[in-house]
Amino acid sequence: MWGGRFASGPSAIMREINASIPFDKALWRQDIAASKAHVDMLAAQGIVSHEDAALIAGGLDSVAAEYETNGVPENWDLEDIHMTTESRLAELIGAAAGRLHTARSRNDQVATDFRLWVRDAMDQAELGLKQLQVALVGRAGEHADSIMPGFTHLQTAQPVTLGHHLMAYYEMAGRDRSRFAAARVRMNRSPLGAAALAGTGFPIDRFRTAEALGFDGPTDNSLDSVSDRDFALDYLMAAAQASLHLSRLAEEFIIWASQPFGFVTLPDSLSTGSSIMPQKKNPDAAELVRGHSGRIVGCLTSLMITMKGLPLAYSKDMQDDKPPVFEAASLLALSIAAMTGMVAEAKFRTERMRAAAELGYATATDLADWLVRQANIPFREAHHITGSAVKLAESRGIALDQLPLDDLKAIDARIDDRVYAALSVDASVASRASHGGTAPNEVRKRVAEARVALGLEDVT
Repeated sequence: MWGGRFASGPSAIMREINASIPFDKALWRQDIAASKAHVDMLAAQGIVSHEDAALIAGGLDSVAAEYETNGVPENWDLEDIHMTTESRLAELIGAAAGRLHTARSRNDQVATDFRLWVRDAMDQAELGLKQLQVALVGRAGEHADSIMPGFTHLQTAQPVTLGHHLMAYYEMAGRDRSRFAAARVRMNRSPLGAAALAGTGFPIDRFRTAEALGFDGPTDNSLDSVSDRDFALDYLMAAAQASLHLSRLAEEFIIWASQPFGFVTLPDSLSTGSSIMPQKKNPDAAELVRGHSGRIVGCLTSLMITMKGLPLAYSKDMQDDKPPVFEAASLLALSIAAMTGMVAEAKFRTERMRAAAELGYATATDLADWLVRQANIPFREAHHITGSAVKLAESRGIALDQLPLDDLKAIDARIDDRVYAALSVDASVASRASHGGTAPNEVRKRVAEARVALGLEDVT
């Protein structure tokens, strides 16, 4: 491959450190597609004959069929997927295979292949997140009225509905989808034809190859074309953010499935047992999703550090761009699938959730709000009065709405029997009907809007 420049071949160390075929073989479909687009353009521009182009295209189809059936062979002497494919093509069709590399370099070749792969990964992530949203919306619709404690600092704060809680993750997944979509728009330019770094003297048509590969057009600077890996970093940044959201959702299920909470029973298909304790049902899938988020963030950090100090244009360090992206894509796909299944199949123990909401003085803010509305008391004063009521109820081990009216009036004479209508958890959630609030009617409204946005229902 290196021609007459070197008197001897690489050492065993150089051969091993230089070979990327163990991981970049994953690009074989993209490499075949880009090569076919390239040779078609070469023929259209009169750079190679139509006969040679047809022979090359047919040979590439044969190579693709072999890869599909038998996998990509790993010959480290051929270094990477590009030379592996070209070498096999030469074995199949002879000398004409050597014309395929006219007016391109492995630099623009790998940049193109990798962009195509990352573009597909973005599409797959976006689709997976949409499926997660579908599962969330379905369960939220079922539980628009199911009351649970809402938490801050993992302490009972105010009652909310389970549907409202699940729809929070719908919003997160929507932002994740938007990040992948925006990254896809930015990256959808073709570097093919930038050659090694300076473009080429052949009369190529980069617009033709860009269109053939589904790009919006060619990149505009040959130096940037071969050295840019922003598209991979954009993917990893979006993947890392999505993994953080998945990890938060996984943590909720882990906590809810614990015996002290008992809010949910996880599906057997996404749980494991213990080798010694037969009663155990461990939330291993959720815990692994939580763990995968750290690995995905690590993949992002790895590529950022690789790219941070590279001068233009291509450097061999950039060969290490693919392993972290491939790893992150695999982990993200698994994590999305696991959490989608968990949301769809979990059994929510709504009676336990409601009981927890009723035990945690979650309607204390409702008492304070009642005092503001009905007695025209400044909120800070109402807050103090309510705190005294909570302290009294806690000392007796009863709920706020179980305090006798005389005891409440002893705390503040302006309290009357109308207050009890505001102290139930049902009244509390129903009152929070502001846009985006937890009131069941608001949750149902948001679920309906989400179903339309997801294409599950007609706009009408």
